[in-house]
Amino acid sequence: MTMGKRAPFVVGITDHMIPPPDLEAAVLDGCAEVDFLDTRREEDLDPERLARLDALLVWSTRIGPATVAKLPRCHIVVRFGVGYDKVDVAALEAAGIPFCNNPDYGTEEVADHAVSLLLSLQRRLWEHDARARGYSTTWQANTLSPLRRSSAATVGVVGVGRIGTAVVNRLKPFGYRILGYDPQQPAGHEKAVGYRRVRRLDELLAESDIVTFHCPLTPETRGLIDADFLAKLKPGALLVNTARGEMFAGLDPLEAALRSGQVAAVGTDVLPTEPPAPHPLLDAWRRRESWLEGRLVITPHNAFHSDEAAIEMRRNAAETARLFLEDGVLRNRILP
Repeated sequence: MTMGKRAPFVVGITDHMIPPPDLEAAVLDGCAEVDFLDTRREEDLDPERLARLDALLVWSTRIGPATVAKLPRCHIVVRFGVGYDKVDVAALEAAGIPFCNNPDYGTEEVADHAVSLLLSLQRRLWEHDARARGYSTTWQANTLSPLRRSSAATVGVVGVGRIGTAVVNRLKPFGYRILGYDPQQPAGHEKAVGYRRVRRLDELLAESDIVTFHCPLTPETRGLIDADFLAKLKPGALLVNTARGEMFAGLDPLEAALRSGQVAAVGTDVLPTEPPAPHPLLDAWRRRESWLEGRLVITPHNAFHSDEAAIEMRRNAAETARLFLEDGVLRNRILP
């Protein structure tokens, strides 16, 4: 239903990775006034300011039932990013407020980041870098083994949607054998994209030298990477996670698998708690302990970022709100 042409609407922005929200204001110019709420804590959201909003753009602030109840005028909530595990979509739907995410940005960046981690771990670049600092009388003779050539290795892609497909397309020229697991993809998707579909996740784990994750956080994937999961991996496998940190069932199982050698190395852009809470595995990583050095590579949840993607993300979210407020057009709607 079209909201009509009354103006200005009021669009709230909970918080921002890099304020101020000037780009959003430019997109909404002539349509809406922007109210920058500037808080990442749900309990700090001002009820009076929420009550006057026609739309709400969300970055990292949790939006639960208590906040939804304070949005009597709100016509739409839009997440800046793709994931929406901090947004109670069911509560919004019950209140008659459609929720939309923003899947049209960052695909190239996350895929590039994942493949960069994958290649650097497979070639053991980080281990070479760490060890080379101590070489003096010898140099080129210091090779590492095992070190498989790409065409002799199998990569398992868990989740073959937009980003997973972009990863497959980037890996194919290297000659990897590529397996894909994604029950949500239609029959024949694997033939169109170019990977071998497996029907059971256990099959992918048993056959893959490298496993990379590109699936959303759902009840099925939360805590997926636990001790049982890691035990099913091909011994000495590599793991890459640019999806969600909550897919790790804590860091204890990961530490045990790294210490035993069941997992050779891990590259992750995400952690179960961010910023990371104290943990012996992270302490060892920070201290560059010899048993772990080069085997755990962590980036601070910025795989999605490039200068271009940041602009695209912000513009798309604001445009989604404007489209609905002015024309009643809903894009990228997420249902409970």
